[in-house]
Amino acid sequence: MSDPESRAGFIAPQRPIAHRRPDDDATHDLEEHLCATARLAAAFAGRWGASEAAALSGLWHDLGKYAPDFQTMIRSADPQAHLEGVPGGPRRRIDHSSAGALLALERFGDRFGRLLAYPIAGHHSGLPDWIGDGARWGLKDRLANKSHLARARSGQPPATILNYSAPTSGIPCGADPGLWVRMLASALFDADFLDAEAFFNPAASTGRGDWPRLASLVPKLERHLAQKLKLAEASAVNRIRAEVLKACQAAADSPVGLFSLTVPTGGGKTLSSLAFALEHARNNDLSRVIYAVPFTSIAEQTAQVFRQAVGSDAVLEHHSALGPRPDQETARSRLAGENWDAPLIVTTTVQLFESLFANRTSQLRKIHNLAGSVLVLDEAQALPPGVLRPITAVLEELHRYYQCSVVLCTATQPALSKVFRRLSPPREIAPNPPALFKALDRIETTLPRSGERQKWDDIASDIRRYRQALVIVNTRRDCRLLHGMLPHGTIHLSTRLCAAHRRMLLWCIRRRLARGEELRVVSTSLVEAGVDIDFPVVFRAMAGLDSLAQAAGRCNRNGRLAKGRFVVFRPEGTRLRGYMVQAVEAAEAALRKNGESPFELAAFERFFHELYWAQGEEARDKYRMAELLGIGIEGRRKGDPFDFRFRTAAERFRMIEQDEETLIVPYDRTAREAIEALRRFGPSRHLLRRLQPFTVPIERSVMAKLRGSLAVEDLGGVTVLKREAGLYDDDVGLDVERLGGPGIEDLIL
Repeated sequence: MSDPESRAGFIAPQRPIAHRRPDDDATHDLEEHLCATARLAAAFAGRWGASEAAALSGLWHDLGKYAPDFQTMIRSADPQAHLEGVPGGPRRRIDHSSAGALLALERFGDRFGRLLAYPIAGHHSGLPDWIGDGARWGLKDRLANKSHLARARSGQPPATILNYSAPTSGIPCGADPGLWVRMLASALFDADFLDAEAFFNPAASTGRGDWPRLASLVPKLERHLAQKLKLAEASAVNRIRAEVLKACQAAADSPVGLFSLTVPTGGGKTLSSLAFALEHARNNDLSRVIYAVPFTSIAEQTAQVFRQAVGSDAVLEHHSALGPRPDQETARSRLAGENWDAPLIVTTTVQLFESLFANRTSQLRKIHNLAGSVLVLDEAQALPPGVLRPITAVLEELHRYYQCSVVLCTATQPALSKVFRRLSPPREIAPNPPALFKALDRIETTLPRSGERQKWDDIASDIRRYRQALVIVNTRRDCRLLHGMLPHGTIHLSTRLCAAHRRMLLWCIRRRLARGEELRVVSTSLVEAGVDIDFPVVFRAMAGLDSLAQAAGRCNRNGRLAKGRFVVFRPEGTRLRGYMVQAVEAAEAALRKNGESPFELAAFERFFHELYWAQGEEARDKYRMAELLGIGIEGRRKGDPFDFRFRTAAERFRMIEQDEETLIVPYDRTAREAIEALRRFGPSRHLLRRLQPFTVPIERSVMAKLRGSLAVEDLGGVTVLKREAGLYDDDVGLDVERLGGPGIEDLIL
């Protein structure tokens, strides 16, 4: 028998919900979501003593969802309605993130309350500026409207959510508050994403964290290195590689700190630095190793080397911008992003530092995992001069306040003391770097005469004289031009080829070199670091002195010849841009004084002085990060130290000047099957990983031409090249020249 209230038609009030699943109309309890997010965020922020602040941000980030009008909307409207603030999204979505920000300000005042308000208010639309810009509101504008908090309170949130006192610990004395806010935001954003994923896609959620323990990788690497040493031929080069490895293993007992590893090209730096990082992490109870390299192509090669050493199940390769565009985000696509929860991540300096200075939720969510990690910067001297000041500042912060060990690797002897002179002095790991450089001198270098320029026909003629030669040029256009002038069978390497294509070609190159076959390769700078190939003769177009040294490292790499031949040339008609112009000018200045010994200490000292320091302090912060984010004492505002411009800083900051998009190409059957899965099911984290080897970076202007010619299609916000367009070539990759049209030659640098 039913009770009287049921017989009278009584209906129990519905509990407030945070999300609604579109496929089965299931609902996600709001209080449960807030508490789960708070627990996760607190765990993430515990590494830097911010667990209480992170828990509060988790409890209050969706406070506005208690408002009756929000509950009515989410139960009756588009299930994507909770994605408030997405650019281009429906206008009818209700602001649910300002209420928690207002509560933080009310409870803790304009200083600490505002620091909490930034991530709470920005957990969907990204960290805002304090002051708005034109039609775009800032955080100050949003906090002026107190009705958001009143509406939330009218929904009667439970006391367990509302009644929390101020955290007992805040920002450490001397720490950068702007970075502290971004790290707190990262912990909140990732916690919010993970709990939402557990509701929207339970199967994908259970697959997260399915990584081996970091400590288990150390013996795997030790066995791999022991096998390599056992099989290595007896040579001076291999003896030096063994010495470098031994020094790295010995230094791994050091406490958390700043380190440098200065080893010339060919000295086994990649695996030796990994040996240090893994054992150092294990000895200091650190969570992961993040290995950042200058270029995507190097990341691909490095990740492959690491997979062979410790297993493919332990390595996350994450570097491209592959993912849905912000204006096409859905609940599903937002959960597809990476959060760097693996034990070993290989990425690029572009991905790393643009994430550290980002404001978007999908970019920021990973950076909390930098805390308690070993961060290895390979070829650290390759950082662009215009961003050196903010990068140096953020590295110092990660070391001092976030339990992060930083390893600065370089194959250019004096680079670190010049490039990173604002950092605390790092401890050198390598045994006697000057002696290493002298011992690994295995080439004869020919430099062009002052002002001398060569025609491409003459350069091609010189190359044809050699059965085996590698040629490295500065632009993709030059690579395509010279490749067309050399005999059939010459291999072309550039970023117009997807990673899977380049990997296949590098395998062919190594096999043909081992067999002593005739072989000529024309490449952009992608082979200059992290690519283990050994040519008797290497030609290099004039570039920065550090790039020349890297190119020279592909010549007689294993010391099998008495001397290899390294030839530098200046081609006619090449148009360089941005950083490369500065690097060439600095190299020319150094070589005018030190041409007899181009790769010795004095030449590099002059080169780095010209490149980094002769232009003045402002040139090392070209995007004004110190002013926008309050970095350093000189960046802190006297009037309002928390007037951050997170959105403006993220829009301005670029590691490289060229603005690019990512295109997926139908390179082979595997790529085409993954593209078809994308067409049927939309983006997911695992599918985007499958597609990453088939991506090509494309300038936005070139992408516009591809769209205009209907050669591409957008699949869930991800852009794919149509197979029938016929624009992907077996030799040169994406063949944008076939597009034709005025000015296309200016778009393919």
